[in-house]
Amino acid sequence: MNPDLIHASNILAIEDDPVLGAYLHEELQRGGFQVTWCRNGREGLEVAGQKPFDVVLLDILLPGLNGLDALAQLRTRSTTPVILMSALGAEADRISGFQRGADDYLPKPFSMAELQVRIEAILRRVALERRRQAPSDALPGQLRFDEQVTDVCLGEQWAGLTPSEYRLLETLRRSQDEVLSKPFLYQQVLQRGYARHDRSLDMHVSQIRRKLKAIGYLEHHIRTVWGKGYVLSASEAE
Repeated sequence: MNPDLIHASNILAIEDDPVLGAYLHEELQRGGFQVTWCRNGREGLEVAGQKPFDVVLLDILLPGLNGLDALAQLRTRSTTPVILMSALGAEADRISGFQRGADDYLPKPFSMAELQVRIEAILRRVALERRRQAPSDALPGQLRFDEQVTDVCLGEQWAGLTPSEYRLLETLRRSQDEVLSKPFLYQQVLQRGYARHDRSLDMHVSQIRRKLKAIGYLEHHIRTVWGKGYVLSASEAE
């Protein structure tokens, strides 16, 4: 990881546990990040609105405003990548987190080494996306990809994609009509290995489909190819 990129990166950690919060603050700063630590969801949202952050670390079990509700509110005004942290292991909690716009999910307890690798993976993806030039052409139906805001729009309507959803759709777009395997997409989009019971990618696909339908985009569709993966192809005429 480029040390200059780390030193320029601002991390917002929202964690109510005083021991873990202090540990995150100390260890991440020792790793070269600039870290702001908040102890509850409302404080975290207020701080997030005061200055830009590169990554938000968000605990689910927070006093008052819980992490999932805080995430939903954050997503109404920001596309900053969010890593959820939680001791909850239920699939429903992970799914709910991704539905509300999380980019990654890290179950507690976790090692600082794994957390830092995941943060660096997100920073690396964002840096690469910013260096790429936005394509001059658009998909049929005037669906326009905007690298700067990591979203797509149809006419004047924005889909409201999260950064991970945007990366997934853009990756499928670059290989239009080609089936991309789940292991490839996990590595390319989520920067981690594929596990058979991990439904993160499926949830991202579901959200993209819903959001594109909501803005009236019908020209292309993400199709599931059972046993193989996903493909972006022209929608079949009814």
